Amino acid sequence: MIPFLGPTDPFPSVEQALDHPDGLLAAGGTLTMKRLVEAYRHGIFPWFNEGDPVLWWSPDPRTVLVPSRLHVSHSLRKRLKKNHFCVTIDAAFGRVLDGCAAPRTNDSGTWLTGQMRRAYTSLHVAGLAHSVEVWMDGELAGGIYGVAIGRMFYGESMFSRRTDGSKIAMARLAAQLDRWRFPLIDCQLETDHLLSLGAEHMRRRLFVREVERLVKEPEPSWQLDEDLCGSVDHAPRSRKAADAADKLSGVQALKPSSGL
Repeated sequence: MIPFLGPTDPFPSVEQALDHPDGLLAAGGTLTMKRLVEAYRHGIFPWFNEGDPVLWWSPDPRTVLVPSRLHVSHSLRKRLKKNHFCVTIDAAFGRVLDGCAAPRTNDSGTWLTGQMRRAYTSLHVAGLAHSVEVWMDGELAGGIYGVAIGRMFYGESMFSRRTDGSKIAMARLAAQLDRWRFPLIDCQLETDHLLSLGAEHMRRRLFVREVERLVKEPEPSWQLDEDLCGSVDHAPRSRKAADAADKLSGVQALKPSSGL
């Protein structure tokens, strides 16, 4: 039996989470910013379907990625070297949520409900949720979003519309997080896709201990290093228009005045 939380009830200890289903800790409560930040700071995350009460989880073991040990396949490495893409951070958070919410093949539903989307959008506005976008030919080809507190990143979901779209997003995110000295990316639950990228298992007790340390670290400025951005030729059309306008303004500023 798990507790049903009222609006202000604290979370139980993660050690009280069920073994079956693995990590189910509590139900109920709300998805306020304060509640979500409290959850992530203690290694807890929400996951539930439309029409269900909010369910809170802390599985054991936890699936994590170490940014410096991300597995980059030969084919992905070749694609990264070609630079036939553009990568941005926080340029299209809502569109990344749309991509992640879209039903997958042979799956008619989504766990990213309207309630969840509003909650993560609030975190984004507060600077606590971020997206990484991959653009190809000016169109959104894939992306990933998650929550960042201190030097801990909690990956929530990713999607692809073009080959390797989400893998490029993860590769560039991992490279940037490694430079910022983020030791972990929380992947929450094991999937074949994450395992192919080098995801590992970490005992919950150790994971929670690391999280409680990392969330107290100073936060970086969420801007992607220039060498990780790819080619501007593939940038979103709105960005190309802005760059063109900037160039035009610069040219006009250099022209001599025709006035007396």
